[in-house]
Amino acid sequence: MSAYQILTVLAAFAFLYSLIASRLERTPVSGPIVYLIAGVVCGPAGLKVVDWHVEMESISWLAELTLAVVLFTDSAKANIPTIRRFESIPARLLLIGLPLVILIGFAVGLLVFPNLGWVQVALLATMVAPTDAALGKAVVSNKAVPGAVRESLNVESGLNDGICVPIILFFLAIIEDGTRGWQSLELAAWLPLQSIGIGAAVGFALGGFGSFAIRVCSSRQWTTGNWVELPVIALSLVCFGAAQWLGGSGFIACFVSGLTFNALTGKHKARLLEGAEGTGNTFALLTWFTFGTLLLQVPFELFDWRVLVYAIASLTVIRMLAVWISTAGRGLRTDTKLFLGWFGPRGLASIVFAMMIPRDELSGGDTLIATTAWTVVASVIAHGLSANPLARRYGNRVGSKEV
Repeated sequence: MSAYQILTVLAAFAFLYSLIASRLERTPVSGPIVYLIAGVVCGPAGLKVVDWHVEMESISWLAELTLAVVLFTDSAKANIPTIRRFESIPARLLLIGLPLVILIGFAVGLLVFPNLGWVQVALLATMVAPTDAALGKAVVSNKAVPGAVRESLNVESGLNDGICVPIILFFLAIIEDGTRGWQSLELAAWLPLQSIGIGAAVGFALGGFGSFAIRVCSSRQWTTGNWVELPVIALSLVCFGAAQWLGGSGFIACFVSGLTFNALTGKHKARLLEGAEGTGNTFALLTWFTFGTLLLQVPFELFDWRVLVYAIASLTVIRMLAVWISTAGRGLRTDTKLFLGWFGPRGLASIVFAMMIPRDELSGGDTLIATTAWTVVASVIAHGLSANPLARRYGNRVGSKEV
């Protein structure tokens, strides 16, 4: 198939979607749903107008870059005073809720997949634990939702994928090297410190330097016109690449860098972030479209009742029970707990984690990848369709009351 044919289809779809994107954002049909369905329809399982042989690593790269830009822009736009006021909510979601999601997911996985080893089940529970910043934008950006809830979900999705990276690496190391005993404990202690610590340090340093450099150059009119939008995009990718290069979490780096940029840049940040948001939307379109074209091919096509049961459980009882327990004693309304529990969409981070699995060398690798993929698909559809209606209903119910 000609590369020009693929280019034509992709560009035509992007052009047509961009014409009605703003109108669709006001409906229950989210962008990722459209991208995903379009990919399936145009791919080998559909009309075959896009039939390419994309390496799994290519999807991982697309998803990582998309997530890097989205994490940076979301944290750069975050309402820092609101985060400070309600910081205990995201702290509980990350420090109590995330471990509970993994533990409950592990227990459910042992029941649903009795033929998988405990390490494989632990990997699966961790891969589908982090929430997705890109899929959650419909809720995070909806002004009908109280600021405390929006910012809590934003901070949670910005940091939980980076926290899960060392856990994934820990289980992969056990599988690949047969690490046991004290070596396992040492690895379990070192990987999180390395990944989170280096990521946070890189994000803080580059976010501070980047903000200073952009402000100085803009004030002297060295950066004007269309060039104003490029530095933020480049800064987010520099943070991601540098942190990964140094052995840290690029996702943590991008979120921390965005927060630092947010705090130091002030009122001029909106103009600087416009281009970065557009780039993030473009990356998202390409990622979900590509994922859609490959969805019904190896290794994503595996689908049975166990996959379906675990996917549904992951998006409902596992996540919602963990959030309910982690927010106990905080005085939150019942509908707020349910809202926080439901809106934990799975997306780009889970795709990236699935691509890290050595499927040819790991027993049950195809099952792990397929379950993760279909959990993401179920999340794209369920959370995409429910985001705007439930956000409006919840916002109208709560109003200006305490959450």
